[in-house]
Amino acid sequence: MTIKLIVGLANPGSEYFATRHNAGAWYVDLLAKRHRQLLKEESKFYGYTGRLTLCGNDVRLLVPTTFMNLSGKAVAAIASFYQFAPREILVAHDELNLLPGKAQIRFGGSHGGHNGLKDIIRRLGHDANFHRLRIGIGHPGNKNKVVHFVLGKPKAAEHQLIASAIDEAVCCTEILITQDIVKA
Repeated sequence: MTIKLIVGLANPGSEYFATRHNAGAWYVDLLAKRHRQLLKEESKFYGYTGRLTLCGNDVRLLVPTTFMNLSGKAVAAIASFYQFAPREILVAHDELNLLPGKAQIRFGGSHGGHNGLKDIIRRLGHDANFHRLRIGIGHPGNKNKVVHFVLGKPKAAEHQLIASAIDEAVCCTEILITQDIVKA
């Protein structure tokens, strides 16, 4: 199994850059930076893209410039162009059900209410399973506060925990590519 596309979910625009909902993009940005790659905007893929060689494998990067609930448009466009199967895709996203400082890689599963994942599943097909890097942001404790929470900026201590989990996830990316999901 080889990952050929890594997607970091986000909302576009500077007003959203530092919000919890953009944790997936923070991961892709750090991965690109560590490998001295710049992401450039490509309108045909509705996002910022880049290309890395990880352990001898060619890997594309994507941060959609669509709003979160339209993330599938960007993922489907690049996956179709390069003929990536869903199982060759890793989607990094914020996760309410994990505490800040935690991250988890898994294969398949439901969207869990995440609008970006909902749209990706809708566009790739309901039976299409892909890898997910779930980056913990915590939960506000009340479902009525979720939208404000994910679109809010984490406090400094919380941000440090999220950044630490993303750093560890970047380190584990090569393990995922060269070995397997269990070891990663």
